[in-house]
Amino acid sequence: MEHSSTKNLGLGIDTGGTYTDAVIVDIGDGTVMSKAKALTTRQDLAQGIAKAIDMLDHSLFKQVRLLAISSTLATNAVVEGKGCRVGLIVIGHEAGRNIPVDEVVQIEGGHNLHGLREAELGVESAREFILRVKDKVDAFAISSYLSIRNPEHENKIKEMVQSLTSCPVVCGHELSSALGFHERTITAVLNARLIPIVRDLIMSIKQVQEQMDLHAPLMIVKGDGALMSEKVARDRPVETILSGPAASIIGAKALTNLQDAVIVDVGGTTTDIGILRNGQPHLDREGAMLGGWRTRVRAVDVFTSGIGGDSRVVVAGGKVVLSTSRAIPLCIASSSHPIIREKLEALRHVRIRPAPLLSELDTVPQAIDFFVYSKDIPGVDMGPEHHSALELIKSEPCTVLELAGMLNVHPLSLNLRKMEVFGMVQRTGLTPTDILHAEGSYVEYDAVAAQIAVELQARQMEMTSEDFIRTVKTAVVEKITTEVVKKLIFEEIGDAPLDEVARFLIDNMVQGTGRRDLACKLELNKPIIGIGAPVGAYLPGVAERFHTSLILPEHSEIGNAAGAISGNVMESIEMLIRPIKGAVTVENPPCTLFWMQERKDFETMDAAIEYAKVVGSDLVRQRALASGADSVEIVIENRREEARLDQGRGATILLGTDLVITAVGKPRLFFEEGGDNSLGTFR
Repeated sequence: MEHSSTKNLGLGIDTGGTYTDAVIVDIGDGTVMSKAKALTTRQDLAQGIAKAIDMLDHSLFKQVRLLAISSTLATNAVVEGKGCRVGLIVIGHEAGRNIPVDEVVQIEGGHNLHGLREAELGVESAREFILRVKDKVDAFAISSYLSIRNPEHENKIKEMVQSLTSCPVVCGHELSSALGFHERTITAVLNARLIPIVRDLIMSIKQVQEQMDLHAPLMIVKGDGALMSEKVARDRPVETILSGPAASIIGAKALTNLQDAVIVDVGGTTTDIGILRNGQPHLDREGAMLGGWRTRVRAVDVFTSGIGGDSRVVVAGGKVVLSTSRAIPLCIASSSHPIIREKLEALRHVRIRPAPLLSELDTVPQAIDFFVYSKDIPGVDMGPEHHSALELIKSEPCTVLELAGMLNVHPLSLNLRKMEVFGMVQRTGLTPTDILHAEGSYVEYDAVAAQIAVELQARQMEMTSEDFIRTVKTAVVEKITTEVVKKLIFEEIGDAPLDEVARFLIDNMVQGTGRRDLACKLELNKPIIGIGAPVGAYLPGVAERFHTSLILPEHSEIGNAAGAISGNVMESIEMLIRPIKGAVTVENPPCTLFWMQERKDFETMDAAIEYAKVVGSDLVRQRALASGADSVEIVIENRREEARLDQGRGATILLGTDLVITAVGKPRLFFEEGGDNSLGTFR
């Protein structure tokens, strides 16, 4: 279809755990012009991205002025322990335990809270380490004690690394201005580990752009929902962790224009729960927590639960249980492997022995679970029967019962879970996605395979298929509701363990059953916005339990992709100004400025503030322009810290001033004029 009028269009992409979504929107008014979904190809994200883009309306491509992507790549890489080899140089402090590095050294140096040297820098120790490991690592990370009060030691060692190697190098003070040596060290290390991973993704996307003739600047969604240019993302990839959940919240706002809401994004792998307040995503004050590590990355405060369209539905011990482990839905697997439906048909005539309910749900065998070959990994010690099982799976998808029969072993003796963890095989099984296919409310793949699987599992429970579907849907609704309750509780009191009484009250409220003398009800003070393809099936029940309204915006199924293209460019720094020792009671005291580029003394607080505003504004403006902003607005927040000196008189002393300087701007757009590739302005 040809479009006569020229528009400024943006193309947003989100690579989730299961699906890759793509959308073309009118940047001027947010109108969705074309949208598509494709399966995420985890082994090579670019394949899924290319397929999703190819399903869009190609006649619109010439009008695309900007391409933005949110991705789970960095988050998954951190959680799964992937990344390049890193050499860590810590200065003036011991490195914490379990830091994911390959080589580490501690040298003399570091500073105190006043930015003064604690010891002379161990230059020779650093040089010896760099020369020794430069061929054993792919990147360097440098973290000096209290470098946020004086970055000189980190900067000197960075210059040395650059003079002796061609490896990328990152310093802790470049990524965070917050206190916390260990957290800053972790952030620098993770950033270094992610550099080649995110660079490869960017190169792959740019190749897809070339293939699709999409000549628009590429931007990446950061964990706080803002956009950054691909050039900046190459150097600061750690800032893209939690990119997907951030895009979800931005997309919910873009699709509804609401300023305050609870966003529930039901994906294939997980459900993300976030809060929109005053039009902004709520950020984690301490920095993103990921893979067991607390970082200093600015990111949305999102509660992620292991419940999604691909969650494994287990029937065992006379119960229907939702596992947090993921399985490829049978309806999807059967579309690629038709033999799966044939084998499900054959199971209709077989008596299936009930499975025991084990404490570890991932090891509970299911007669309808199939294992599909993925790849060989040399050097994995599995035992001869497992090698034989893998060879059988290579020929066609098999159930654990089939394998046990062919190999003449007990089903529980086959540790297929180990092969699954290593990525050698993939499990396919009954999931909530299959439940919707069997019900007929969402049909995209092989609904017949899903219907047969539901019939077989319902027979185990002595239920009709309709009752089984209703049971699973209720379990999903109650699980999501419980996770939202936990998120809201943790917002108020912090992350804390729930005792027996708390769990009883939550179950009482969520299930709505009450007890002999007590019944509890939930009431949410905000509406719920649903994002994701299956939200229409589950979130009405969630909203009903919360006695609140539910908004299911049009195009909610590609909400994350819409969020990716709807963000602004934003760069922010924090600058600390502290009175010199003994001058806190002076009205305009001499003081010291601490920030990422220097430690500088001033005769008065006013002079320090003026200087900080000028140099800070200049830096964030430059960083925002480098991140792809067209023009920027500077916002300065002055946080004055005081303490009472004498409660009787009400006198106070000045502890210091923190300036938060932020540059915000619309992303720069691409135009073709007379054959030249020039950048235009956003109007």
